[in-house]
Amino acid sequence: MGFYVISAIIMVISTLISKVLESKFSKYSQVRLSSGLTGADVARKMLADHGITNVQVGHISGQLTDHYNPETHIVNLSDGVYASNSIAAAAVAAHECGHAVQHAKGYSPLRMRSRLVPAVNFANKLVSIALVVGAAVVGAIGPVAFYPAIVLFGITTLFSLITLPVEINASQRAIAWLQKTGIASNATLPQAKDALKWAAFTYVASALGSVLTLLYLLAATRRR
Repeated sequence: MGFYVISAIIMVISTLISKVLESKFSKYSQVRLSSGLTGADVARKMLADHGITNVQVGHISGQLTDHYNPETHIVNLSDGVYASNSIAAAAVAAHECGHAVQHAKGYSPLRMRSRLVPAVNFANKLVSIALVVGAAVVGAIGPVAFYPAIVLFGITTLFSLITLPVEINASQRAIAWLQKTGIASNATLPQAKDALKWAAFTYVASALGSVLTLLYLLAATRRR
């Protein structure tokens, strides 16, 4: 029961943060850049300013689906970012390029996260099964039944925790560059910071949920 309570609380928090993020993005999408640069323009300029020539800027469908793919070397910008000349689009585009800069500079937390991806994909596929099987056989073999689930969930929790500095650092790089280049003015820079702050909260909520769930599983195993 405790597991489901924790999951429900984290789901509510994550939903609220997502709603606020969508509201902030919608609001700041109405604020136009004086330069008229689109999200794609901002991304290309930031990459060029950092001497990165092997990364392309692509367009991906969806809302807030923006991401940098280190394997294909593509900064993918969503429908509301790629062709928009708003401060929200500039902030998101610069943030994703922040990951490309991290990649180019060999930022260690990003390297660690990339190495964990195969293990995390494996863990995500099996952790639910491990929890169900553990609950089914715990009466027969004791707490050891939950050890596989704890190990698998530990992997995903570690990934969530490493993701935090990666995302925060990318936002810091984005804000510093937007300010240095003057793309974000004194009036719009706080809006860019606010949008990226709420985007970061989504990762904080995810990491918090993973940590709380892992601690609950460990505590439940000890009680048994």
